[in-house]
Amino acid sequence: MEEEKTKATVRKLAAAVEEISSVSDYRNAYKKQLCNLARRIKLLAPVVDELMDRRDPIPEAAARTLEPLAEALDSAKEFLRFGTEGSKIFLVLERDEVMKRFQEVIAQLEHALGGISLNELDISDEVREQVELVHAQLKRAKERIDMPDAELYAELLSLYNKTNEANGDPAILQRLSEKMHLMTIADLTQESLALHEMVFASGGGDPGEQIEKMSMLLKKIKDFVQTQNPEIGTPANAINSNFLLPDGKTNLSAIPDDFRCPISLELMKDPVIVATGQTYERACIEKWLASGHDTCPATQQRLANTTLTPNYVLRSLIAQWCEANGVEPPKRPSRPTKPTSACSSSERAHIDALVCKLSSPNLDDQRSAAGELRLLAKRNSDNRLCIAEAGAIPLFTSLLSTVDLRTQEHAVTALLNLSIYEGNKASIIISGAVPGIIHVLRSGSMEARENAAATLFSLSVVDEYKVTIGAAGAIPALVLLLSQGTQRGKKDAATALFNLCIYQGNKAKAVRAGVVPLIMGLLTDPAGSMMDEAMAILAILSSHPEGKAAIGAADAVPVLVEMIGSGSPRNRENAAAVLLHLCGGEQQLQHLARAQQCGVMGPLRELAVNGTERGKRKAVQLLERMNRFLIQQQEEQAQAVAFNQAHVQVQVHDHAEQSDNPPSVVLIDV
Repeated sequence: MEEEKTKATVRKLAAAVEEISSVSDYRNAYKKQLCNLARRIKLLAPVVDELMDRRDPIPEAAARTLEPLAEALDSAKEFLRFGTEGSKIFLVLERDEVMKRFQEVIAQLEHALGGISLNELDISDEVREQVELVHAQLKRAKERIDMPDAELYAELLSLYNKTNEANGDPAILQRLSEKMHLMTIADLTQESLALHEMVFASGGGDPGEQIEKMSMLLKKIKDFVQTQNPEIGTPANAINSNFLLPDGKTNLSAIPDDFRCPISLELMKDPVIVATGQTYERACIEKWLASGHDTCPATQQRLANTTLTPNYVLRSLIAQWCEANGVEPPKRPSRPTKPTSACSSSERAHIDALVCKLSSPNLDDQRSAAGELRLLAKRNSDNRLCIAEAGAIPLFTSLLSTVDLRTQEHAVTALLNLSIYEGNKASIIISGAVPGIIHVLRSGSMEARENAAATLFSLSVVDEYKVTIGAAGAIPALVLLLSQGTQRGKKDAATALFNLCIYQGNKAKAVRAGVVPLIMGLLTDPAGSMMDEAMAILAILSSHPEGKAAIGAADAVPVLVEMIGSGSPRNRENAAAVLLHLCGGEQQLQHLARAQQCGVMGPLRELAVNGTERGKRKAVQLLERMNRFLIQQQEEQAQAVAFNQAHVQVQVHDHAEQSDNPPSVVLIDV
């Protein structure tokens, strides 16, 4: 009986070591810690092999010392699975808890190895030395806490705490996507699923709020990954034949399972997350809950609550998949906002009275009511919701075309303030306000134009509204404001342009509207007050063929080289990214030669050593291209020299032959 138990323990050891040895893809903030742990466990394979091959029974006392090791390997296996399959965002933000668990696993392994009776197990000297080496390494690791990337933690935590802000630093988002290996649609989909599972499994805090903030954070990363690689996945204009039936219709059976509602098995339009972490189509799960069910359909777990949290990241990935595969994106059903305003009855009555005045035939009444509502909407979210509930948004939309410029200014600014509340964005779009906002952007007072640009930026935070706003003709008007506006107006226009150009289809519109020459002017402006915004826009446009052509035609290379050498860290990496795009197209030889003339090699070498992570990567890629170009030039020069030398030798040879055989002289007697 004891012998069978011992054999089972040894088999358990062998299975754990084999399973851990088979995993090698640790792509997250704990890569160093996970790799070191896995490597040390792999070194135990020889001792397990000797135990498996042993013919004599293992002494009972020695066998008992193996049981703690089997338990420790189980704990290590679970931790490695946790670190490999878990949400990368969650793992970074919960680093203290993760590192505590890691140290517990290390301590458990060290204690288990220290208690093994190597003498009684009759282990060979060579394998014994290897076990003792692993034990010593674990002992040192137990005493030394090696925290993961502090910069990654700080930047991710900062963005997590600012998820309500519409935009983020592109450089930071790029570093985060690279460090956490969130660079492809598969990475982002897996992270979305893992994120939801881990947050709800943690059982702490407010899962609804936590998951929403983390999902919005992941969505920001996704947006900027698309910015750097707009053709992520399959090109949008190439319809994959795997998704078409013989009659040309979409083959719905080819839809990825993660994009289907577990209830209806249809492509989800409005995916939401329930308390267990599972995602469903909103209409389907609402019908399920309305029928009296209090369990999760997929897991049959009882739901702790009936809160439905929008799955922003999955919704965006579904839309992207549809575009990439020629499938019409599902349209979300419009949903009325539920009244949750905390305004008192007297405040509501006052707001209702002001809203009534917006439709007054008296221009003075309209102006004063619009001005007061504008200020109330600026004050707090309760007012924003209450004003929208009172029906003000369609009335403000109609006032965008008024001849009274002051009323028009109040109306567009009120819409800006109302759009800060997420639930009002859809109402503003549905009211048809975008053409009116663009009208104000073109012809309103300067303050009204500035606020119109800011409103478009606020609305464009929602992906589908980027398309709507771009199609309505906003981009030429924003480019005009970038050219003519005050300092604040230019910044508002630049911010809106950047956000709109995250959508690939808007980039060509911006280029055709003449944004590139304006950007080059801002980059060479001695004041340098718009340097950051200009470089960010240039970087996002350089990924588009028309953008790259326009930047090359503007002779941007000298400016980019100077920026790489003396700009801010963010601008240096953006400049390197733009130059890399230029040096990868049809005109690459021309741009490489120009960059060499401008002395790019020195700044690139410095950036490759001291730049940001993204900057270093771009610099190394550029240096490789420059080196290939220089080698090619040297080879061409050497061939030219060899050709000239050969040509000279032929001429000398011909001259020598003529000297050896002088022409005969004929004398004529006259």
